[in-house]
Amino acid sequence: MLEQFFYNFVPFLYKIISCSLGAKGYFSDAERYLKKNGTGLYPPFKKISQFTHMIVLSIAKTNAVFPKLTRQFTGLLLVPVILMALVSCAGNNAEKKYRIGFAQCTGTENWKKATREGMQRELSFHPGTELIYKSAKDSSELQVKQIKELLQQNIDILLVSPNEAQPLTPVVEEAFNKGIPVVVIDRRISSSLYTSYVGVDNFEIGKMAGNYIANKFHDSPNVNVIEVIGLQGSTPSSERHRGFLEGISINPHIHIKARLYGNWLQEKSAEAFLKIKDQLSAGDVVFAQNDPMALGAYEVYQQLGIEKMAHFIGVDGLAGPGGGIQFVYDKVLDATFLNPTGGEEAIQLAFKILNKEFFNKENILPTVVIDSTNVRIMKLQTDKINTQQKDIEKQQALLQEQHRIYNTQTNLLYSTIIGLILALILGGIVFFALRNNRKINRRLAAQNEEILLQKNQLVEMTVKAKEATDAKFNFFTNISHEFRTPLTLILGPLEDTLSSPKLPFVIKNNLSLIHRNAIRLLRLINQLMDFRKIEESKMMLKASENDITAFVTEITSAFQDIARKKLISFNVTSLVRDLTLWFDVNMLDKVLFNLLSNAFKFTGDHGIINVTIDKNTERNMAVIRVTDSGVGMTQDEVEHAFDLFYQGHNTSFKGTGLGLSLSKELITLHHGTIAIKSEKWKGTTFEVSLPIGQSHLEPNEILSERPSMAATYEDIKIYTTDVEPISSQKDITAPVAKKDHSVLIIEDSDDLRTFLKRRLGDHYEIHEAENGTAGIALAYDIVPDLIISDIILPGQTGLQITETLKQNIRTSHIPIILLTARGSIEDQIIGIKLSADAFIVKPFNLEYLEETIKNLLKNRALLREHYTSELPTEARSNSSNKIDRKFINEFTAIVENNLSNEDFSVEDICREIGISRVQLYRKVKALIGYNVNDYILTVRLQKAKFLLVNEDMAVSEVAFKVGFSSQAYFSTVFKSKFSVTPSEYREKKKTGNK
Repeated sequence: MLEQFFYNFVPFLYKIISCSLGAKGYFSDAERYLKKNGTGLYPPFKKISQFTHMIVLSIAKTNAVFPKLTRQFTGLLLVPVILMALVSCAGNNAEKKYRIGFAQCTGTENWKKATREGMQRELSFHPGTELIYKSAKDSSELQVKQIKELLQQNIDILLVSPNEAQPLTPVVEEAFNKGIPVVVIDRRISSSLYTSYVGVDNFEIGKMAGNYIANKFHDSPNVNVIEVIGLQGSTPSSERHRGFLEGISINPHIHIKARLYGNWLQEKSAEAFLKIKDQLSAGDVVFAQNDPMALGAYEVYQQLGIEKMAHFIGVDGLAGPGGGIQFVYDKVLDATFLNPTGGEEAIQLAFKILNKEFFNKENILPTVVIDSTNVRIMKLQTDKINTQQKDIEKQQALLQEQHRIYNTQTNLLYSTIIGLILALILGGIVFFALRNNRKINRRLAAQNEEILLQKNQLVEMTVKAKEATDAKFNFFTNISHEFRTPLTLILGPLEDTLSSPKLPFVIKNNLSLIHRNAIRLLRLINQLMDFRKIEESKMMLKASENDITAFVTEITSAFQDIARKKLISFNVTSLVRDLTLWFDVNMLDKVLFNLLSNAFKFTGDHGIINVTIDKNTERNMAVIRVTDSGVGMTQDEVEHAFDLFYQGHNTSFKGTGLGLSLSKELITLHHGTIAIKSEKWKGTTFEVSLPIGQSHLEPNEILSERPSMAATYEDIKIYTTDVEPISSQKDITAPVAKKDHSVLIIEDSDDLRTFLKRRLGDHYEIHEAENGTAGIALAYDIVPDLIISDIILPGQTGLQITETLKQNIRTSHIPIILLTARGSIEDQIIGIKLSADAFIVKPFNLEYLEETIKNLLKNRALLREHYTSELPTEARSNSSNKIDRKFINEFTAIVENNLSNEDFSVEDICREIGISRVQLYRKVKALIGYNVNDYILTVRLQKAKFLLVNEDMAVSEVAFKVGFSSQAYFSTVFKSKFSVTPSEYREKKKTGNK
């Protein structure tokens, strides 16, 4: 603008100045210049040049008669002409201001807000444009009234988002016929009398949603869909409904279970679902014509506790909190379909219309499905866009502030500075503004490139992660297959060897332990392989018609012997007769075996286990219940019981977390359900529900021939071996020898605990505990010579056991060996800090464990010698353990302080220290190797020897001084200990000294 100003206006100004100075010939030159270039001036100067041309002609005509007056008039005329030119330049260069009316009727608050925000973002590029907004709050009558009010406010263009097509058509046609451009947004009217339409193809959105559901559930035999329609009679509702019906028509297994009207609102949708809550089921697929209605449906399913199995699909895909993208990201919705608000596009279209630019009458906005595959990227992009938009708004605010400052300065300069000076100042301001704009544009371009780069990196990382995951799973599957061959070669010869009647007892016990754990490993591998097949959709249902009562009875018979051994009341009851079902015997026997195995594992001796077969007539389902009186589960454990690899935290029994998860998947393949009810310490009930009949099965899921049940069952011992009671029989031929040391084993694995007991029992007195709490209590009670503890234990861990026992005076001296399957250096450092004496990683070498035990007991014996010198009081502070040192100091101090007390006894020491008589004897024996009474007697005699040599006392006085009431008894004890009488000892020492 300024370049054009200098190019056109300066020569014109030069002509005027020349005329004002009276130079000859310049009037004619000025006249010719204006005639030639006046109409070609930059548009802001066209009218000014024409007006000035008239003035110059008038001056030229009067110059001959009044030359002096002409020069003065021209000089006075120069200033207002320049000022008028500058003002005209500043005013005419601004963008023309418009008034835009926007009447919006329906839509949720988030939708309305998103539409307005989009318009405001676009209007920020057109400062000064006024947007008059009207919201009819879902009332077509109110919207018609508001549009008529807008028409009376001299708007330049009308934007309409109609609620219903028919009621809004007349008033839109009225505005169009008055010559006011009309842009219809999102929803059409029942007429073509409008300027342009911008919005999505609602029919196409409905069709895409239908296709999505049809493809997603193409393998499901029976898909029940509930369609939630927006507002009855509205254009989007009817178009999306028609499109949805066409979309799902490609999948014949989809059935419309119900159609509800949610009026586009979350609350209305929830009310509609509550009215049919008895018809809702876990496998429903809900398609709502907008996201809030889908959320209302989700809340009702959540109240019924079946939201995890149902599927919810919505439309809108708004960004930010409360938007569809957030719902998909939070896994509330399975998917949503992007329905652009059209706010930015409507404003862009409006300015094209107002500026007489080319535009399309029909402007269809694109849509896309947003689900778990792309929601993270979409959310990252929208969050980044929102952040950038805020930055843009800040920059625009700064630009507006600069513009305000610019206008203020310009107005001041207009009144004080003329022509060229003002032009230079304005040129500088514009130059800096352009440079700032270029910087902003470069920064925005860099940010856009960064976003694209991040997007590409995310896509690349996703592909690599998928490839890595697939490779891991393939390796996992292959290695699982490879495990079966060596296990078969282990179990075959092992079972053959175990069948030998001449097998020695000890070897048979060891081989039985190997067999038990090999079977456990085989079961784990089978479960892992089955689960992998399910994940890859390679496990197909092969159902046949069978008597469910006979089938369950056959399965439960395998556990009768275990029930007798554990004295468990085990009952199987059928409440119906001749109940036949279609099921896969290979799959269902795994489920029942797993449930029964868990029941026997978690139920103690003399417990109760009941299996009940019943029929639910209302649901047409057969029900199998397995109820036990075992330890039960907490509420948190119940909620996660079917999660893959989940293990409870507060139980004495540890599993793999695979069995129940696999059972649920197998029941799901049967189109049935499995549920759990449990309460801690009050038992557990598993309920398996299977459909009656075969209508729910696909043709490829039905076997043409009925299999033989006996041949199709899994190997029973895979499930029963783990719950068989461990044999407690002992080798009666082994000699029973007196054990010098006792060892406490704290281990939750019955097999490992039994194995260690057998291996160490020949040399040590063995005590057992199956959890941390019981182990601590037993350690306090028996005060063993050594403790072997696992780190991962129910209740308190091995590290907590170490910390507790090492801080207690009764047990601080006991050596502790920690066993663990996790050999991390961090765990070892923690164990050493807690004063653990040894740390052994599983699997360990038994000889190494035995030598470790011997070495620790040997070191403890060396410590005893430290306290059993000729003068025990001199060795009190040499213990390596601070607490042991404190105990020895207290013990020896009490003994020394009471040497002259002839009534002093062990009970006095127990009372002073605060421990029991048994614990005192064991503690003193462990630390100094003396019986308490022997130690007291030894100290008294040592004191007597000192007094006899160093003090001038009679023998009777010495006897009284060291706690003997009788001189004769003192002399007898002294002689039996040192082979001389007190008098002879004194004389011998005196002679020797001389």
